[in-house]
Amino acid sequence: MDKFLVPAESPLRAPAKAVKRHVWKRSAVELNGRFERKYRHHLSGLLMPSYSQVGAFPHRYEVEGSPCATNYLSQLEHTSFMFARQGISCMDFDNKGYYLASVTKSGCLTIHDFENLYCQSNQPRSKEVEPKHVMHRSSPDQLDVVRWNVACQNEVVCSSLKSNVISVFDVGCLSSEPVGMLRTRQSVSVRGSRVPRGFSDITFTSTDALTLIASDTHGSINLWDRRASVFPYLELTTGSHDSLNSLQLNIENQTIFGAGKKGMIYVWDIRGGRTAGGFRNPREVQNPPHTTFRVAAMLDEIETLKAQSDIVAREVHSIDLDPSCPYQLAFHLDNCWSGVLDLYNLRVTHMHCPPPSWLMGADISSNLFYLRKPSWLPTYSIYVVPSVPENGIHLLDFFPDVSSPSHVDYFEDMRKSSKVSSRTRRNRYIPLSEGVTACAAHPVNGTIIAGTELASLLVLSQKHERLSGE
Repeated sequence: MDKFLVPAESPLRAPAKAVKRHVWKRSAVELNGRFERKYRHHLSGLLMPSYSQVGAFPHRYEVEGSPCATNYLSQLEHTSFMFARQGISCMDFDNKGYYLASVTKSGCLTIHDFENLYCQSNQPRSKEVEPKHVMHRSSPDQLDVVRWNVACQNEVVCSSLKSNVISVFDVGCLSSEPVGMLRTRQSVSVRGSRVPRGFSDITFTSTDALTLIASDTHGSINLWDRRASVFPYLELTTGSHDSLNSLQLNIENQTIFGAGKKGMIYVWDIRGGRTAGGFRNPREVQNPPHTTFRVAAMLDEIETLKAQSDIVAREVHSIDLDPSCPYQLAFHLDNCWSGVLDLYNLRVTHMHCPPPSWLMGADISSNLFYLRKPSWLPTYSIYVVPSVPENGIHLLDFFPDVSSPSHVDYFEDMRKSSKVSSRTRRNRYIPLSEGVTACAAHPVNGTIIAGTELASLLVLSQKHERLSGE
């Protein structure tokens, strides 16, 4: 028994120190069955450097043996005017990412099968002359907007800034002619002439395939019930005749956001308040916005930005709601600044301000004809923005936290803590072969399609690599 006893004079052995091990972040995902916000932000630092241009598809279509309007302009000597008349003005994926619709300034509507497009991106450029497509329609009229019907994925609509007609196409039909057309009543100018109301953006509700909403160049939001008439049954006005460049409908179909040419963001709350009466009375057309935000005034409240730049009112090119964080409304200005408006706190929380074009000695005359259209990635709160005047795009980390490098309080937070990984502290610029005017992100796998001034489609994804031994 003595051998099991500890002598009184010998000190007790000190307990061993616990070895500190790094927590395996993936275990939390496997246990909870979902991605935590901070883990998604960590993954975004790995995702952003993996993007690169993997394919380029020039617009080389023919109609009855002759080059289409866009193809014909691409063969001419390129000038600033030709860039403005030729390039892609808008793109949109359907809900599941099966098809991609695009329109050009020269009047071409094209619907691509995304799987064929992605698979051909790994082929030599010489084989990209005849890419496959679901539908191609060429017209002499300019096209500026294309959208899928959210509640009916067989329908695509497109419109122009210079026409008061919205064309509805059925992808399931063999014909490329529109199956329906919606209009607005023309406005009368001071001299008594008829002035068409062009459309700058279109959206659909997720519950009703026959309800359509569009913003026009006269500062109004038009709502149609296609069962009743080809004319809108309601107009939401801003009190100004300045053009509305962009339109967004929140995920609950309760709030409409419109971006104005004078640097204003308007909000109509259709659940109640001053605008609710208009929805009960179809003859009512004077429905002022429930709330109005002046972007320049909100930027003026950011002390660090105000100390470095002269803040003036700028035109808002686009607004987009973050699909992974519905209270983040991104905006893109004509001076290439991008930011996020927090709809809960009603303040600008993120900003990205690249150097001005004149400082770089670049000519952006051709890009002035386009309303640039950025896009969110489906997850991770990454905003994809065309770069001007460079040929490329910016991947902006707009994660809803001060750990985002674009957050207005980022540097102040970094002084207090350095626990954020350096991998998440930067945005990313991706150089491309052509100047970009519009971006669209695949709703499932996050592949980026960039439309260019030369009407090409650039595919951005992870590089294609062969397995060893093949």
